[in-house]
Amino acid sequence: MITIGDKAPDFSLSGYLADDIKTFKLQNYKNKWVVLFFYAADFSTLCPTEITALAKQWEDLRKTGAELLAVSTDSINSHRAWAKELGELPFPLLADFNKRVAHQYGVLNEESGTAMRATFVIDPDTTIRWVNILSGQVGRGTGELIRVLRALQTNRSCPADWQPGDVTLS
Repeated sequence: MITIGDKAPDFSLSGYLADDIKTFKLQNYKNKWVVLFFYAADFSTLCPTEITALAKQWEDLRKTGAELLAVSTDSINSHRAWAKELGELPFPLLADFNKRVAHQYGVLNEESGTAMRATFVIDPDTTIRWVNILSGQVGRGTGELIRVLRALQTNRSCPADWQPGDVTLS
């Protein structure tokens, strides 16, 4: 599995954004922070709660300067239908239909054929700086993702429960 300190594997996936289908390549995000957000499936029970939470906190996430790429093993047509049901989203839903990227990042659940609930924060040099993988039964906290992203961007040691504006340790 890809882990902290590794270079993020490049990929090229079709994605749905703002009623349009485009190709998204990780290499196009060099010099930017990227949140690579794997989720199990469109039209599932838990995933819409995570995706809509990200959409609700979109402005806070954008203030970090990070780009968000949400990835599942669903098809682009599934993404389009799901986005229309949820309400248009401010970030792309990428279709890893052949499961190559989930496998590359070590987050493919071989039994179900879906991606695990995994988040990778990638720095502007394309180095993995944070990895979070949760049980399929537990949704991720968007506030914690933003807090960790901001802490990583300080490039300093941040104590437990650090919040933006708090003192860092080094």
